[in-house]
Amino acid sequence: MDADGAPPNAKRPRHDESPSSIQNPNPLPISSQSHFDLSISSLLSFPDSSPSPSSIGRSFDRALEKALASASSHVSAQDLLLDRTVELASLLLESTQRCYRKRATVHNSNSWPFPQDLTIKVFSMLDKKCLMQAMVSCTMFQRCAIDPLCYSRIGLKDKNVDDGVVRTLIHRAGKELRSLELGHVARPTSPLSLLTGSCLSPLSYNHCFIGNRLRSLHLYGFKDMYKDSYCDALSACSNLTDLKIVGLTSEQIFEPIVTRKSCRKIEHLFLEARLFPYSSTGDSVMADFVASLPNLTSLTFIGFDMTDAIAQLLFEGFPKLKHMNLSRASQIKGRFLRDLGDSLKDSRLETLILRDCPYLEEKEVLQFLNSLFTGNLKLLGHIDVSNTRGLRTDGVRRSKNPNFPLEKLKEERPNVKFVADFTSSLSRSERFSRGISDSSDDEDDGYEIAPVDPRIESDGDDDFANFVDGDALLGYEF
Repeated sequence: MDADGAPPNAKRPRHDESPSSIQNPNPLPISSQSHFDLSISSLLSFPDSSPSPSSIGRSFDRALEKALASASSHVSAQDLLLDRTVELASLLLESTQRCYRKRATVHNSNSWPFPQDLTIKVFSMLDKKCLMQAMVSCTMFQRCAIDPLCYSRIGLKDKNVDDGVVRTLIHRAGKELRSLELGHVARPTSPLSLLTGSCLSPLSYNHCFIGNRLRSLHLYGFKDMYKDSYCDALSACSNLTDLKIVGLTSEQIFEPIVTRKSCRKIEHLFLEARLFPYSSTGDSVMADFVASLPNLTSLTFIGFDMTDAIAQLLFEGFPKLKHMNLSRASQIKGRFLRDLGDSLKDSRLETLILRDCPYLEEKEVLQFLNSLFTGNLKLLGHIDVSNTRGLRTDGVRRSKNPNFPLEKLKEERPNVKFVADFTSSLSRSERFSRGISDSSDDEDDGYEIAPVDPRIESDGDDDFANFVDGDALLGYEF
């Protein structure tokens, strides 16, 4: 008996045998099998000087007619003989094709200049559509392309894929998954996303085996994201350091962070409620939020109903904070800037962005700039107070020509980049839809062009889902 319990002479199915031959309940005896192999070998060993193909075809005809004549005169018996002949011919064709592919694979392996580990590394840098195209090109590439390392970073922003495709790619990545980017950036020309919260369910499987390895998660404008599915997915990702959510309500966003305390390792947090009305956030919730993220260095809140008191709480609560973006905060007037310049002199803050805050006051920005001349916030290098409506000068009026000490700022703090653009002939949504920046270039006044928002870019690949259909590609020999 062998180690697996089979008799020593038992025939084991070869990997290149067809399913029909493997499932044959009456395998040939060894002697008959050898005779059968010899017959096939003699058929394949016709010399080059053998008769013409037409002569060989006539020989096959005569042999088949002779076999039919010697068979039972019953029609069903003759049909079975013909079916068996077709099956044998099909098996020979399949064997020939397998041998051809194996030879092609050996040739590709010998001619391809990179070893397998380096090929996998190259494939891991491709976007997923290109990876699927490489997978179907040859067997050698298919073996490299199904390696989990090729799916460690899944970037599907603005791709028309459904939940099944995402779940398949997550399963392929397995323990190697590190980055996941899903959803559609909402703009007038983009279709609705086909994704729902259930596409994130594999992150929670097997005691969060996959989710615990994820480091970066970016979600954009899901068509249907229930609070429970989002909370469960985020709770499974206890080692996240980078989280970006666009288009959810404040209740969905803050519960898994505050209540479940599942993301304490986050360093970079980007939250935008751009697809919904301004989200209301209470002081008590924000206090718990600050306590839940001790390692935060970069914070972006866009479109939230945030007051100066909350802004002050955020600055004081995150001592490691380097980048702060509170754009479109509906209630900020800028009073928190006083304490930021006076009481937080040794702050690590490097970037402060307050774009399109409707109640931001000119006098508060001016006082903040004056505080920089005394040496406060020595690491601060970028300030942006651009507003298409201008800054408030009192309860009603607005100014698009504030009197800021820009020349003195350049002299005293040459490392500080101050951006303040108050002009726009188009609405914000129109500018985003056309790919136009919200800033203009005017070096003499300290204004400059801001980079085009990368969230509006899309390569227009709408047929990505055609390359991934469940597990159809896994294990298939091309």
